[in-house]
Amino acid sequence: MQSRILGTTMPVLEVLLQPNEAVISEAGELSWMTSSIQMTTHTQMGGGGGLLGIIKRVAGGGTLFMTEYRAYGQVGEIAFATKVPGHIVPIELGGMDYMIHRHGFLCATENVQLGVGFQQSLGAGIFGGDGFLLQKVSGHGTAWLELSGEVIVKDLRPGEQLRVHPGHVGAFQGCVSFQITTVPGIKNMIFGGDGIFLAVLTGPGRVWLQTLPISRLAHQILEYAPSERRRENVTTGVVGGIIGSLIDSNRG
Repeated sequence: MQSRILGTTMPVLEVLLQPNEAVISEAGELSWMTSSIQMTTHTQMGGGGGLLGIIKRVAGGGTLFMTEYRAYGQVGEIAFATKVPGHIVPIELGGMDYMIHRHGFLCATENVQLGVGFQQSLGAGIFGGDGFLLQKVSGHGTAWLELSGEVIVKDLRPGEQLRVHPGHVGAFQGCVSFQITTVPGIKNMIFGGDGIFLAVLTGPGRVWLQTLPISRLAHQILEYAPSERRRENVTTGVVGGIIGSLIDSNRG
């Protein structure tokens, strides 16, 4: 199997499959493929995992169905393009788990599993009302991640901490400790303009940061939507989420 990444702003991954080799992606990710590639859509992935594995994958932000693309009879080529401006990052698993943002999985080789890694409610209106989700990629083989905007890599030393706006967390190795915390101080939360939650990542391990969170991109685009009602709904949802989260934090 050979692969190459073409383009810069809107890159595409091209994978050259030898006969009987396969890659797996979530349903709907295909860009193009040659005639020797055959598609098989199912609910299992990699090592399987049965019903529990399916539930974990969907809970982690993934789709119910996965699609296997396998070359039959001769060499085949298949391509997957990014959905927003960004980068495609290959990772070699080798038994190590990786945590990735909820839209970060592009495709992978066989024997790679996708499931829930982290889930926490951050209040209505925050991250689309679904809270903050991380997917876990595990197993053996290669996975390709889609990170939006520019990609910044940080190698954290043991005990070294990095505090990040949650939307900028692209991926990190499973050995990195992760938690969500609130910004200190009521004034900072309400008037700071940086949100009220921070992700705290503690080394050792590698972290990939993305400069263009999809949630922030969507919010900026909605500001130019022609419907005033839509704009009011977005503002109301975010403000309501902040107030609700503050109340939940004080109760805790």
